Amino acid sequence: MTYCVGILTETGLVMMADTRTNAGLDNIATFRKLYLFGEEGKSFFALATAGNLAFTQTVVSVLREGLERENGRMEKLTDQRSMFRAAQFVGEVIRHVYETDGPALEQIGASLDVSMLLGGQINGRSLRLFMLYKAGNFIEATADTPYLQIGEHKYGKPILDRAVNFRSDLYDALKLGLISMDSTMRSNLGVGLPIDLIVLKRDALKPEVEHRIEAGEPYFHDLRERWSAALRKAHNDIPAPPYGKGA
Repeated sequence: MTYCVGILTETGLVMMADTRTNAGLDNIATFRKLYLFGEEGKSFFALATAGNLAFTQTVVSVLREGLERENGRMEKLTDQRSMFRAAQFVGEVIRHVYETDGPALEQIGASLDVSMLLGGQINGRSLRLFMLYKAGNFIEATADTPYLQIGEHKYGKPILDRAVNFRSDLYDALKLGLISMDSTMRSNLGVGLPIDLIVLKRDALKPEVEHRIEAGEPYFHDLRERWSAALRKAHNDIPAPPYGKGA
């Protein structure tokens, strides 16, 4: 499993992904799942992936090296001139890889339940965030629903539902994303450190923060402890239910 989240605010974008892969209790490894693309001063894209690792790595390689067109030209993700077209192109590459590798993978029973988050901005265009499905279709984050998740998302969703909105401060969004990651890690052993993250300010076209959180990092350890203590205090501060013998 994995957990990836993207949060779009008025002032920028936060994206993060864990790095744990699990092919059985005795086969746990670390692989990057947050990939960065772009041309300096022209564009910046961040792609987070969940699902079959061989499939998603092939998609990333095609996005970097190019999808061959009928005239022999290799079209890359960085060739796209709008975020909408970029999302369409990623969907096209997903379908291409499925058509190429899908039958063989399905024949041996491999899971092809892949999904991806694509966020970023092209110079002169809007900052946008999309979630792509294995069929290559996608939805977009909006001011009403400013965050998108893939992978093992259910444990991290409640904090985002309650606390994140489009007007959230960018670094508050980062903090809330990390809390949602911690909640997921505590409830699912298939999600784990290190965590890769980026913070992109609107119109910057390069991340203000590009960081990997390793085990033992002081800030993330402190965040985890403070969040646990805050939950315990909230539980203790709420009156007992006025039902039954304890009423």
